[in-house]
Amino acid sequence: MNDVRDVQRLFCSRALAAAVVIALIFLLAGAKPIARGLVLGTLFSVLNFVLIAHSLPMQINKGQRKTFFTCIGGIGCRYLLLSIPLFIAAMMENFDFFATAAGIFMVQGVLIVHHIGKLLWDRQ
Repeated sequence: MNDVRDVQRLFCSRALAAAVVIALIFLLAGAKPIARGLVLGTLFSVLNFVLIAHSLPMQINKGQRKTFFTCIGGIGCRYLLLSIPLFIAAMMENFDFFATAAGIFMVQGVLIVHHIGKLLWDRQ
C-alpha cells in the first residue's frame, strides 16, 4: 500500500505544482479566470486520482457480479465528482470553463509526460 501512496504523492504533487506554475503565468498575464479554473480543475483531478487508488483494493477478491457493480458505481461517483468543477465554472464568471476542463486532465497529463520522459530517457 505504501507504493500506491508514493505514486499518488509523486503524481499529485507534480500535477499541483504544474498547475500552480501555469496559473502564475496566467496571473501575470492578467487572466485570473483562467488561472482559477486551471487550479480548480486540478484539485478535482487530484481528488479523482486519489479515489481511483482508494477504490482499487475494494475490487480484489470479490465475485464477478459484485466487482462489476462496484466498478460501475465508482465510475458514476467519479463522473459526478468531475462534473462539480465544470458546473462551478459554467455558473461563475470567476472561473474559465475551458481552463477548468484542462485542469481536470492535469494528473493524466503529468502521467503521460512522465511516461514519455521515461521512455526517452531509457532509450538513450
